Amino acid sequence: MKLAVPDEAAMVVLGGRLALACHDAMVFYLEGPLGAGKTTLVRGFMRGMRYDAAVKSPTYTLIEPYQAGDRHLFHLDLYRVHDPGELEYLGLRELQDGDAVILVEWPERGAGFLPPADVVLNIDYAAQGRHVVLEARTTAGERFIKVVAGSDFSEG
Repeated sequence: MKLAVPDEAAMVVLGGRLALACHDAMVFYLEGPLGAGKTTLVRGFMRGMRYDAAVKSPTYTLIEPYQAGDRHLFHLDLYRVHDPGELEYLGLRELQDGDAVILVEWPERGAGFLPPADVVLNIDYAAQGRHVVLEARTTAGERFIKVVAGSDFSEG
């Protein structure tokens, strides 16, 4: 599924709409070049989950936990990771055992230590704005994309 996102405000709206479609524990990989809008999409996602406090980029902490109602959310930014082994001490295995939603920026830098993705979102520059491609990697991811596709989210 490919979506056109014209600007930063639309990326926030898209993140919020994706959150509304997320009813289960899921793992999202966010791929794309530096500055493409991955963190902006996460901020919108958190807003859609009704998280009203500040959403910080975990560039230096690697992981930021959030609680939105009864939902556990974890935002990982692995940009500064040089060796996937650095993730061994983050407790990622514990994150997988619950009902958490996990959003991972720069997932390729955590290869072998991250839970597998249900959905990969590839964000890239377009002539105007961004293109976001959603790819299901699991049955849960396929269900999620069907909900997104059936909800007219393509207009952002």
